Amino acid sequence: MENKRKTLCLPYLLIGAVLTGLTLVFPQIGFLEWLTMIPLFIGAYRLAGRSRYGLGKTYLYGFLTVYAYYFVVYHWITYLYPLDFVGLDSLSSIAVVIVGWLGLPLLQAIPGGLVFLLFKLMHRTEVFRRVPLLRPFAFSALWVVFEWSSTLGWTGVPWGRLCLGQAECLPMLQSASLFGSYFVSFLLLLVNGLLAYVILYHKRVHRVVICSALAVILIVANYVGGTLLINTSAPVSDTLRVAVVQGNINSHEKWSSESLSVTKSAYGKMTRQAAAEGAELVVWPETTFPYLFNRNSGLQDYASALARECNVTLVVGALYEDDFGKEYNALYLIYPDGTIEESIYAKRHLVPFGEYVPMREVFTALIPPLANMTTLEDDLMPGTDTALFDTEWGKIGSLICFDSIYEELAFDSARDGAALLLLSTNDSWFLDSAAVYQHEAQAMLRAIENGRYLVRSGNTGISTVITEKGEHLVWIEPLVEGYAVADVEMIEHNTLYTVIGNSFVYVCMGFSALLLILGVFLRKKRG
Repeated sequence: MENKRKTLCLPYLLIGAVLTGLTLVFPQIGFLEWLTMIPLFIGAYRLAGRSRYGLGKTYLYGFLTVYAYYFVVYHWITYLYPLDFVGLDSLSSIAVVIVGWLGLPLLQAIPGGLVFLLFKLMHRTEVFRRVPLLRPFAFSALWVVFEWSSTLGWTGVPWGRLCLGQAECLPMLQSASLFGSYFVSFLLLLVNGLLAYVILYHKRVHRVVICSALAVILIVANYVGGTLLINTSAPVSDTLRVAVVQGNINSHEKWSSESLSVTKSAYGKMTRQAAAEGAELVVWPETTFPYLFNRNSGLQDYASALARECNVTLVVGALYEDDFGKEYNALYLIYPDGTIEESIYAKRHLVPFGEYVPMREVFTALIPPLANMTTLEDDLMPGTDTALFDTEWGKIGSLICFDSIYEELAFDSARDGAALLLLSTNDSWFLDSAAVYQHEAQAMLRAIENGRYLVRSGNTGISTVITEKGEHLVWIEPLVEGYAVADVEMIEHNTLYTVIGNSFVYVCMGFSALLLILGVFLRKKRG
């Protein structure tokens, strides 16, 4: 019987990975995420605790587990087909989609497998033998460090962080305003790890009682604490009426020569309608105009005249060229008198193979279609600062599309004094797939973490206005034309997370390192 159980290590890992991935694809069942990782933990405990699994096999199994998880999460890449709007034919589009769906999980699985390897190394020390209940804490801490590592470098894409599965249960996310979204992921992992421990060691009554009680306390405390946080409010410095405009002009259309007149007509009409409903600030999507706005007097005149006519402050997404000929994906702010704000926000985290090609020579030689993915002739440059807009209502921070999945960009803006966050995005690549909703959930996290209202305008959706608690005041579905108006509050008070940033991640790093060092010390002392 024991030998048979040993063979169930990998199936448990993969089942847990797939089930957990599905909670991100279908957040309506996100409450199950507090249970879906139990098989994964059972597999991880067996993998780490049995000598028959060497370091090589441990890493391989960990790699496959993380790969399976992200393979489910990234299934929406198939919706990118066809890629004719970037000049790729059908065959090249298929190749890019396949490489993307197989490659993105690979980039996550390579470092993700180290979580299982390090957990195995901890098991080889004296620490877990002396304090067995450290196991779920150790694995959870290691995974959090892995999640954070996905924000580093061009290969890092923090799209699948575990806490996104809680997007439909706002009380469970409120602790992100204290310690960040990684803390929510940690709680999810720890509860699953404790319950897995109960199943594996059900004959040891004292451990069952301790683990069961702790798991229940963590869930209840997070929910009750989150409910209390939702019902607290921060001081408000001012209020204003904002509008989000969604022209529903997708990437296949917006780069065509005929789209400019359609864009002007659609956005002009809806901006006038929003102004008639009292909108003071109107936000347009990313690259509403896929042209160099600051080099195009015709576009400037059009936007300035519209702002004057409607007596609104207008935020326009377009391209920007500096004095050295470098181009940026940018947001422009135009005042009601038609003047254009000198401060221009430039997107800080560009999309690899969408706005620039990393290691261009390598990919040109190995995978030419990937090197030709960008819609522009030259690579864009990333912005380097928050470039806040200083308005009559207070300072406003900006994010563009991909920026919103990197939490540090949002809290940098909040720390610099932004009392409101704007997010202009182009999710038309994703149509109405799970990716659109996963991306929007990232914006919700940024709002909660920093205690700021967030105004999100998308070319084809989702466009919404999110409160500082993550609630949606308005919501425009994907793939429809429309606008929405809502009242927002300017909040200058910083959350604890805005102040301490990702300190919880560093605690997890220190805790993991301490366990490894202490284990080695105890082992030597024993020897």
